Amino acid sequence: MARLVLWNMMTLDGMVAGPNGDISWHEDVWGPELEQLSEAQLHEAGGLLFGRVTYDLMAGYWPTQTGAVAEFMNSAPKYVASRTLSHLAWSNAYLLGPQLAAEVDRLKRDSAKDLFLFGSADLAATLIAHDLIDEFRIAINPRVLGGGVPLFKPGRDFRLSLIDSRTLSNGVVITRHVPAHEV
Repeated sequence: MARLVLWNMMTLDGMVAGPNGDISWHEDVWGPELEQLSEAQLHEAGGLLFGRVTYDLMAGYWPTQTGAVAEFMNSAPKYVASRTLSHLAWSNAYLLGPQLAAEVDRLKRDSAKDLFLFGSADLAATLIAHDLIDEFRIAINPRVLGGGVPLFKPGRDFRLSLIDSRTLSNGVVITRHVPAHEV
């Protein structure tokens, strides 16, 4: 059974996007180390999960890009949770139905390789509520936005156990956590 891995960049104040969904602050720290880490993770991924907003951003960017990451992003199976989309134009993209938790659980059972959830804070909150995320990989950007979209929504209390951390030369700290009951 595959695991579902959440992979996100987050600011020190817990934001995955700034006001109006701005993620331009990613460029502050993007470079060879994060690119190398991203490429290494591709080998672990059997598919990607997105919410609608992240899907729209990714589908608007990756089809025109080149290189190893672009090749993977364009060819990998992509599963999209949306209540508003009825058609997905990006290659190998599939809409998840209204029984989201059951569908994600089925994807985990049926996939030979791990599934990765990118961005998609609202989708992450839904999957956290159903205990479907097996690992939280977070790149903590040494920046404070002072507002925006938080990764963790108010109202849910749960414990995570740190299984690994490392600091990159640009000040980003990569942390890996699993739900505390899995340690």
